[in-house]
Amino acid sequence: MADILILNGPNLNLLGQREPHLYGSDTLVDVEASCRAMDLATLEFRQSNHEGQLVDWIQEARGARDGIVINPGAYSHTSIAILDALNAYQGPVVEVHISNIHKREAFRHHSYVSGRADAVIAGLGVEGYRAALRWLATRLA
Repeated sequence: MADILILNGPNLNLLGQREPHLYGSDTLVDVEASCRAMDLATLEFRQSNHEGQLVDWIQEARGARDGIVINPGAYSHTSIAILDALNAYQGPVVEVHISNIHKREAFRHHSYVSGRADAVIAGLGVEGYRAALRWLATRLA
C-alpha cells in the first residue's frame, strides 16, 4: 500500500468555518476521515500556517513517502520555497484547491506549485482530495 503525505497550508485549519460559500462546511477533520475511509493508502495528514514548516515536511518526505497531495492555500501564489522543496522530491505530487482558483481574483490564477505538480485539481470542493488519492493510488500501483 502506498504511503502518501497530505499537506495543507495556511488557513485550512479553519475549513468549515471560513468562507463556507467558497470552501463548504466540511472541516479538515472531515476531509481526513473521508480520505482514510477510502483505504487506498497509508496516509499522514499535516497542516501548517507556516511556510518553513511545510518546506521541512516536504523535505522529510524525500525517500520516505511515495507521493504528496498538497493544498498550499495562498502559498500557491507566492512560495518559491515550497516549489523548490517539491522540485527536490522524487515522487508524484498532486496540487489540490477546493475552490476554482481560475474563477477568483487574478492574483490567484498563477500557482508556483503547479510548475512541479504532476496533476492539479481545482474546484471540486473537498472531493478534490479523494480524486487526488484515487489518481495517486492508480499511478503508484
